[in-house]
Amino acid sequence: MHETAWAKLNLALHVRERLADGYHRIETLFAFAEHGDRLTVAAGEGLSLEIEGSFAASLSPDEDNLVLRAARRLRDHAGIDAGARLVLEKNLPVASGIGGGSADAAAALRLLSRWWRLDLPQSDRLAIAAGLGADVPACLLSRTARGVGRGDELTPFDAGTSGTPALLVNPGVAISTAAVFRGWDGVDRGPLADFKEGRNDLEPAALAIAPEIKAVLAALRAHRPHLARMSGSGATCFALFGTEAERDQAQAAIALSHPHWWQLSTRLR
Repeated sequence: MHETAWAKLNLALHVRERLADGYHRIETLFAFAEHGDRLTVAAGEGLSLEIEGSFAASLSPDEDNLVLRAARRLRDHAGIDAGARLVLEKNLPVASGIGGGSADAAAALRLLSRWWRLDLPQSDRLAIAAGLGADVPACLLSRTARGVGRGDELTPFDAGTSGTPALLVNPGVAISTAAVFRGWDGVDRGPLADFKEGRNDLEPAALAIAPEIKAVLAALRAHRPHLARMSGSGATCFALFGTEAERDQAQAAIALSHPHWWQLSTRLR
């Protein structure tokens, strides 16, 4: 049995306030790609995790891995003593602003709910997800939604983007989400209304850490997409196109000029 951990995009991300507990009040529009990591489960003694795939070397399958933490919390919440052997195919770069770890944890909650045949209400799974990280509830749903608060207060939203051709590009730089949020200048630039007219308020702080992001955005915008923006805390950027041919042309040109950049050619769910 397997589950996809779909890549997360922030079509816009407005930071409104730094809170006393160290978190930030944000407004964002989440969307998800049709591709991502892949999590597989089989029978096993206890809980175990193996990691393979393009970015396996970037992660450790130790007890603190978010997938195992999600599995333990789900098992404890259900009050069961069950095992599972999990294998994570890590296709998405780590610490890249597209929710890799959060999406993997959310996939574990969905997958193990089926594997263990748990009849838990969605509200229970969302509560478990919220305890694992601010993006995990959105990744659990993996549908376009507006997020406020820490990003975990979710409202379904029809942005009219389903099926939109998208290109994700990362320059090969891992960025700490915490470091980027610490670098936010503290200026509230206003609420999120239309995501197309929105912004990512974390971009200046991310650029200070990874100046390569500027080149990625320039490369994407050179192909005149409908929208090009950094996702989350970076360094992955995305572009939305009108046709798959336009997307594929951009992908080929960027691969030729920047062969070491990671790319994902996909569509929005």
